[in-house]
Amino acid sequence: MFNLLGMARKGRSLVAALGLTAVVAACDVTLPTASGGGDALPDGDAVTVALLVPYGSPTPGDEGLARSLENAARLAAADLGGGVNLKIYRTAGQAGTAAAVADQAIAEGAQVIVGPLRSDAANAAAVAARDDGVNVLAFSNNTSIAGGNLFVLGNTFDNIASRMMRYAGSQGRSRVVVVAPRTPVGEIAKASITRAAAGANVQIVGDGSFEFSQEGIASAVPAINETVRSSGATAIMLTDDSAGALPLLAELLPNAGIDPASVKYMGLTRWDVPPQTLSLQGLEGGWFALPDPSLTAQFNARYQTAYGNPPHPLAGLAYDGVAAVGALAAKNLKATGGNLTQSSGFAGVNGVFRLKRNGTVERALAIAQVTNAQVRIVDAAPKSFSSGGF
Repeated sequence: MFNLLGMARKGRSLVAALGLTAVVAACDVTLPTASGGGDALPDGDAVTVALLVPYGSPTPGDEGLARSLENAARLAAADLGGGVNLKIYRTAGQAGTAAAVADQAIAEGAQVIVGPLRSDAANAAAVAARDDGVNVLAFSNNTSIAGGNLFVLGNTFDNIASRMMRYAGSQGRSRVVVVAPRTPVGEIAKASITRAAAGANVQIVGDGSFEFSQEGIASAVPAINETVRSSGATAIMLTDDSAGALPLLAELLPNAGIDPASVKYMGLTRWDVPPQTLSLQGLEGGWFALPDPSLTAQFNARYQTAYGNPPHPLAGLAYDGVAAVGALAAKNLKATGGNLTQSSGFAGVNGVFRLKRNGTVERALAIAQVTNAQVRIVDAAPKSFSSGGF
């Protein structure tokens, strides 16, 4: 049996993505043209971007993550050919410091802020920047902080759930039981799936909640099995990752009688991190969402060539933020809320994405199926927002 706590030491699923010079362009539809007034940059001017990263943080790993975010941002700035003036500010991973350096950055001419990393720091930076009319593109995926002048770049449960539910509905897997821990994150995940199902011709037909412990998971399995059987479910949606309950559930649920050959197992998280997760018996034939793997490989190779080591899986978010601002600047457009939320979106290292007026992000994702413990793409990530996958 996989050990719940042992798997937790092997890392969490994170989103990575591609990077190419071409990604600084907008999607396949044209960006709006500057028409003068408050939304337009002076012709030929570079836009000043403040990058807030957690240098000096006491949290293990933050120093390396900060370096990776900075490196990716510098790649984007270089690709823009001088359209972005990038300035780096150290947040120490603290909300108070993030607010202070946001004020400093604006005083020093920053027109938009990219970062910080975590939701408390991002919220503090956005509050500090609000009265100056400066937008913040944070690396967080916490939608509870989004809105106003704060946009989140991180892939969200809502985005993943929407993609998964639409695909499930298109494949006739329209009766779903949600299997989630009774934790704050589990409740957020379950709510995201419920919202997504409502717009995807999918019905949530059962609740497979469990207490988050090895004993709690094991004791909940018979009830989950009965819920699946009595509801006529055609799929189960597992919200946990390999660092949480996924390994135990993927072993115990099939053993209890939920046959993956008849009931489709689906995931809200990445099942390919770490790779051995793909060998779990319950996941064979199952579906999960991820950015286009070929794009991920291209960005990783490009970053490795530039810096001599692989990027942190979150590094692509820094590239995306700088590239989006640069794509607007190339059209002499400021990073205003209206321009950032233009419907065509942007093409970034995580594939095409667009920022929404409520501060959240919509990202292109592929659907992968686990086949012989390998990832096989069964529905490619959309290339634009006119594609059917959105």
